Amino acid sequence: MESQALGEVSSEGSFSMMELLMGADPIVQAVLVALVIASIWSWAVVAEKFFAVGGARKKAKEFEEAFWNGRADEYEPRPGQTADNAGARLFASISREWRDAKTTGSSDHAALIGRAERSLRATVDREVARVSNGVGALATIGSASPFIGLFGTVWGIMRAFINISAQEDTSLAVVGGPIAEALFATGLGLVAAIPAVIFYNKFSGDLNRYADRLDAFSQDLLVRLSRRASDGGS
Repeated sequence: MESQALGEVSSEGSFSMMELLMGADPIVQAVLVALVIASIWSWAVVAEKFFAVGGARKKAKEFEEAFWNGRADEYEPRPGQTADNAGARLFASISREWRDAKTTGSSDHAALIGRAERSLRATVDREVARVSNGVGALATIGSASPFIGLFGTVWGIMRAFINISAQEDTSLAVVGGPIAEALFATGLGLVAAIPAVIFYNKFSGDLNRYADRLDAFSQDLLVRLSRRASDGGS
């Protein structure tokens, strides 16, 4: 008899994930939908940043190699266009300061280097900000998703105790649904948070290395500008 009762409970309590979602409490449904959206959002950011950060680093490296091999002119944009390469934009920034100094006939080399350094610093900041745009969303999702899932967990467990109190029954058929909702919310919160945290750390490291590369290239450009200004080159 006991085994037959357990079988009946198991049969009645069987459900799929979709049935669980559709039959969940509205509060838990809202939590699950929010976590699904957060997970989709984080993967969209990961996909976009994977190509954006990787492409930016590759282009910057290619321009540096071309620059040191005397092929920087290959990356010079056509009139009315903007260079699609961070290294080329840095080079254009310092070249603009040099041309302005030559046009005005200024012989204050210290002022020229100071202006060029500030221009390069601003350009580097813009380049890093442009590539890193959206990465902060991964940090938000990674930190908030577990707590959103925890809220769904607490709500589901609370419903389980309310059902026990209302029906005065502790069988699986009474508490199984709310407990399953609670655990599903916890799991989905982790599913959304873990990849977001992993890829946020990865992209943060990649962006730091990207910024370091641009900074180093900027310093090389400043050294060349300083040497040309001291030599009175054209």
